[in-house]
Amino acid sequence: MPKIFRAACLLLLCGAVTAATKPPAAPRVPGADQVKSTTLANGMKVIVWTDRDIPNIALYNWVRVGSRNEVPGITGLAHFFEHMMFNGTSTRAPGEFDRTMEAQGGSNNAFTSDDVTVYQDWIPRSALDLVFDLEGDRLANLSFDPQVIESERGVVYSERRLRTEDSNEGFLYEQLQATAFVAHPYQNPTIGWPADIQGWKLEDLQKFYKTHYAPNNCTLILVGDIGAEEGFALAKKYLEPIPRQEPPPPVRTTEPEQMGEKRVYVERPASTPLLMYAYKSPAANDPLGPAINLLMTVMTEGNSSRLHRLLVEDKKIAIQVSGGFQEGFDPMLSYLSLTLPEGANPADVEKVLDTALDEVVSKGVTDAELARAKNQFAATFWKQLATINGKANLLGQFDVFEGDYRKLFDAPAQYEKVTREDVLKAAALVFQKKRRTVGVLTSPVASAASDDIASDDTASDKGGATP
Repeated sequence: MPKIFRAACLLLLCGAVTAATKPPAAPRVPGADQVKSTTLANGMKVIVWTDRDIPNIALYNWVRVGSRNEVPGITGLAHFFEHMMFNGTSTRAPGEFDRTMEAQGGSNNAFTSDDVTVYQDWIPRSALDLVFDLEGDRLANLSFDPQVIESERGVVYSERRLRTEDSNEGFLYEQLQATAFVAHPYQNPTIGWPADIQGWKLEDLQKFYKTHYAPNNCTLILVGDIGAEEGFALAKKYLEPIPRQEPPPPVRTTEPEQMGEKRVYVERPASTPLLMYAYKSPAANDPLGPAINLLMTVMTEGNSSRLHRLLVEDKKIAIQVSGGFQEGFDPMLSYLSLTLPEGANPADVEKVLDTALDEVVSKGVTDAELARAKNQFAATFWKQLATINGKANLLGQFDVFEGDYRKLFDAPAQYEKVTREDVLKAAALVFQKKRRTVGVLTSPVASAASDDIASDDTASDKGGATP
């Protein structure tokens, strides 16, 4: 499902908190004095976190481009460049980036979301110069070989078939998000619409690359066995010579206020019906963000979550429940996703689900639920901080989405402050029926059977009423 879950981030290791006891102080996040940042002359921001535990380095290049930066006709280009950036430059052949790095003991990956494209390298210290050379080369000299472009176009279309067209969950979510937004480019699927994938022109690619793959649109993160001055010197040597570009045009569109519930019905072969809710929600840097994250954890995270216990274990009207708060540069969505048993009627499940959501809006969550949610976030947060990879990810998340990497070190305190009243406020803001989009997927056979039953019931009622 297309989502970038930034969720992984935040909180404190604490026991159950009751109204009668004072919450323990949030544990201090170590390492703030080991993080330094600078901005190169070409506008690229570089952040270094020195961690000498192992002789390795995690390098993340956060490029501020995602499907949010696309318009009709070129949707999917941000994701396409995630592929193209591994396919050769004017000085290196396709595949050489991977082969060269792997020969030195390194590895790499990348991902694209609605807001960003992130390139990840994991390397030994001995490969530092090489990897900086590789990264500088593809940021400055990407090749646009027509044969490679057509090959990758086919790969991307195959990926779309696998993740969206051949996936009921992926297909329904794509329709749900496209319906939820009427103006904002968050309506664009990250993978791209089929006709756009088939129709990109060479000039579209070249313009997109020059505009968005500029050093002043990137934030470089280095974590591991490297000092700040060493990292800055390598960045100046290999990356600073790349000229800055005019900043990409800002996304000025503001999504109009949604004034009523929207619905999407999809019929596809499916043994298990699907039900999804998507609620308009604030941007990632909203002060209520921690409370929304904890609310969604209470409702959907794990077998002890409120909706799993109610719908899967007690009522047995769902097989699986998931959800989350999608945090973006602009106001995005909080969603709930349910897989239903074969033959289930989604309308019946909706009634039970709506009652459960109305209850949390009116009564909030319990002390025990809030403490459990905080502990779950804490476990994820501290687990990430235990590795150089996790540190690099968190630094980028906070700097890019919230504007300052130093907020990472205050995160436990921010989540410690969240009260039941804050979560109640978050529930009232998020779970508004007029601001939601509902998606239902059933099989044509099941839909036809439901229609037949409804028709028979109607005929029976009329017969009974006839003298």
